[in-house]
Amino acid sequence: MRVIRVAAVIIMSLLAGLAAQAGAEELKIGAGGAPTENILKPIRAAFEQATGLKLYIVASGPKNAFLDLQKGEVDAAAAGLTYQDWLALMKKEGAEVGQPTAFAPVVIGKDKIKVLVHKENKVNQLSAEQLQGIFSGAIGSWKELGGEDVPILVVIGKLTPGTNSMFFKKFMGDKAVAKDVIDATTAEDVRLNVASNPSAIGFGPLSLVDESVKAVQTPELARDITLLTKGKPSAKVQKLLDFINGEGKKYIKQ
Repeated sequence: MRVIRVAAVIIMSLLAGLAAQAGAEELKIGAGGAPTENILKPIRAAFEQATGLKLYIVASGPKNAFLDLQKGEVDAAAAGLTYQDWLALMKKEGAEVGQPTAFAPVVIGKDKIKVLVHKENKVNQLSAEQLQGIFSGAIGSWKELGGEDVPILVVIGKLTPGTNSMFFKKFMGDKAVAKDVIDATTAEDVRLNVASNPSAIGFGPLSLVDESVKAVQTPELARDITLLTKGKPSAKVQKLLDFINGEGKKYIKQ
C-alpha cells in the first residue's frame, strides 16, 4: 500500500508540474538567424526563469516573421536588419508593407557576421576579393588560397535573407552568387553543414562560432538586430526588452 501511495504522490507531482507548464503565459517571437542565435536562444532559459513567461522562438526568417506579426500570430518579430533595410527586403520579396508607421522598431543588439570553415581547414584569412571569388565560383579549390587541393563547397542558408543580403552587398559587388551551392535552411543549419564538410565554407551570426567550426579572419561586417512590434510593445514584450537590456547582457556574445 505504501508503494502505491508513493507512486500516487509522484504521479500527482508530475501532473501538477505539467499543468503549471501548460498554464504558463507564452511569448512568441518570429525571428531570423541573427536574433535567434545571438540573443533569443542564449537568454531563453534565464528569461523564462526570471519572468515565468515561456519564450517560443519561431525561426522562420525575417520575411515570414514580419508576415506573422502582421497577422497577429507572433507577439514580435526580430531580424538582423535595420528597419529600413527590413522594409526594403519585404518589398523585394513581394510583401511590401503598406503602413510602415504602424510598427515600432527597437534595436536590441549588434551582430558580427563571421565566415566559417571546417575546423581542420588550414586557411586562416580571406580578403574581400577572395571571398568574392569563392562565392561567385571564380575560385573553385582551396589550393588557390593556400589550403588543400579539394573543391570548395559553398553553403548558403535559405532562411537567412537578412544575413545573405548584408554579406553579398559587402563582398559581391556586381558578381552573381554561384549556382552550385549547398542549400541550408537556418543559420544553425549552415554551421552544421560546414562542420560536417571538410571543404565547406559559409557565413552566419557571431554566435555560431564554436569548437565545431573555425571563423577565418575577414574584413569586418556588422549590423543592427531589430525587434519589431505592431504598435507599442505589449507588457510581455517589454519584459523581454527589459531583460535583454539588463540581466540578459551577460548571456549574449559581444
